[in-house]
Amino acid sequence: MREKIEDKQKALSIIESARKDLEYTLTLKVSVDSANTIIRNVYESFRMLGEALLISKGISTSDHIMMINEIINLNIETSRPLNLLDNLRRLRHSINYYAYRADKEEALNIINLAKVNFNAVFIEVKKIIEKKG
Repeated sequence: MREKIEDKQKALSIIESARKDLEYTLTLKVSVDSANTIIRNVYESFRMLGEALLISKGISTSDHIMMINEIINLNIETSRPLNLLDNLRRLRHSINYYAYRADKEEALNIINLAKVNFNAVFIEVKKIIEKKG
């Protein structure tokens, strides 16, 4: 972790990219062949929101746990618990590093998580970033 200058514009750019990437991901046809890609992309969109929060605080890190914890620790109401993002992080880790093959049901579950939680998280993250300097 490194301390850097807070970068509001970069943080806002990252969250917009996360939103657009998720919008595209949600258009993909769900199948056993697309499940890993969908799960990775949904995870990445949430992770980017956490990264943007850290950047807006002047913190640079490659630690995904810190990024996800930034989201989990938000004080907002969501339809599904935000701590499920840590489960998503572990699932994505298994996909990337242990050749785990997710099934269609896992992808549908993650899509549901994104559909019911992403917008609320996005709005809160944007509000926090825009309040910065």
